[in-house]
Amino acid sequence: MTVRAVVWDVDDTLFDYTTADRAGMRAHLVAEGLLDGYASVEQALARWREITDRQWARFAAGESDWEGQRRDRVREFLGEPLGDARADAWFQRYLAHYEAGWALFPDVLPALDALAESHRHAVLSNSSVHNQERKLRVLGVRDRFEALLCAAELGVSKPAAEAFHAACRALGLPPGQVAYVGDHPEIDGRGAADAGLLSVWIDRDGTHTGVGGPPTGPHRIVSLAELPAVLRADTRFGAPSTFR
Repeated sequence: MTVRAVVWDVDDTLFDYTTADRAGMRAHLVAEGLLDGYASVEQALARWREITDRQWARFAAGESDWEGQRRDRVREFLGEPLGDARADAWFQRYLAHYEAGWALFPDVLPALDALAESHRHAVLSNSSVHNQERKLRVLGVRDRFEALLCAAELGVSKPAAEAFHAACRALGLPPGQVAYVGDHPEIDGRGAADAGLLSVWIDRDGTHTGVGGPPTGPHRIVSLAELPAVLRADTRFGAPSTFR
């Protein structure tokens, strides 16, 4: 079947989340005077990332809601049983620094332009619609996507097949006519492949290469400049794979 639409992940696929998060947290820690308890800024940033990943996994598993995972990230990082209002205020101060660094990856607009006439586009994110709607508007690309679906509203998160199938239903297309592009080899790559979509895993910096072996199913690319060729040469049905 011909791929007629592309569904996109947002963070670290379209939007350079990692760079913005690290720069924002670095500035926030300095402003809050919180670096004295760490041997280095890098150590503090690594702890924030570890806590974020753990609390995000709880949210994805339905063990916490959107606001709760944010508050718990703050409480765990500070080691204090803060009330909701204080935790929210701390997180909002961090967000001000984080949002100052928002940017698309340089290859995003050229890829969207190259595919604008040939494919429909949508977003599926393990975030909230409120969060990603605003982000895409600030970045100037919201009007590129005809549908925006997020885990907080769907009640199901990637890598569950139900999340990918919800995006296909929003487009009115079967999974075999939809490609999914995301940066995580398991949540995005294997999840989309298992759900029957053409799965494209963007591995920009090779972070996951060789860790537990490559995921089966997805096409691996290192730049979105490679995406049009992958969509033109769908190899799910027996031709040599573009995975490398």
